[in-house]
Amino acid sequence: MGIISVFWLMLPAYLANPFAVFTGHGLPVDMGRSIGGKRVLGDGKTWAGLIGGICGGVLIGLLMMAIMDLTGEPLPIYCSEPHGIMLLFLISTGSLMGDLLGSFLKRRLGRERGARTPILDQYDFVIGAWAFLAIFQWGWFRENFVDDPRYLGMIAVLIITPLLHRLSNIIGFRMGQKEVPW
Repeated sequence: MGIISVFWLMLPAYLANPFAVFTGHGLPVDMGRSIGGKRVLGDGKTWAGLIGGICGGVLIGLLMMAIMDLTGEPLPIYCSEPHGIMLLFLISTGSLMGDLLGSFLKRRLGRERGARTPILDQYDFVIGAWAFLAIFQWGWFRENFVDDPRYLGMIAVLIITPLLHRLSNIIGFRMGQKEVPW
């Protein structure tokens, strides 16, 4: 049950990034600024995408909560409102902050937008989501992600995330939402 529970709880983090891609056009988060001649983040990270991704992750989580209420399934839930909404906001925001940090690091490494950067590309959003939850809601994070046997779920997330990341990028590329399929 630990593996399924962790994947269930990770859905808002996993889906915040595709929501950001689909909603993200317009004004870049870095406002076109550079550091040392390199863009801070790049044109692919927009305010509309950031807000759309966070809202999308929260909406997915609210849908998950509604499904759990209707079915009575024993999977973990994000608690009741308003605490659940705060947790959804944290995991979705953390996911996108991790993605922004990954983009920032890629620019510092001299990598262009869309350039393949193994490990960083696949895990930046996972680390961001877990970091936000661990920093702002340690007790809930520990209970739902770390305590036995849920740590096995975290390990499974680390193993399966690269495959899910690749699949979502291929889909985004085929839908014309991404410039490259990785």
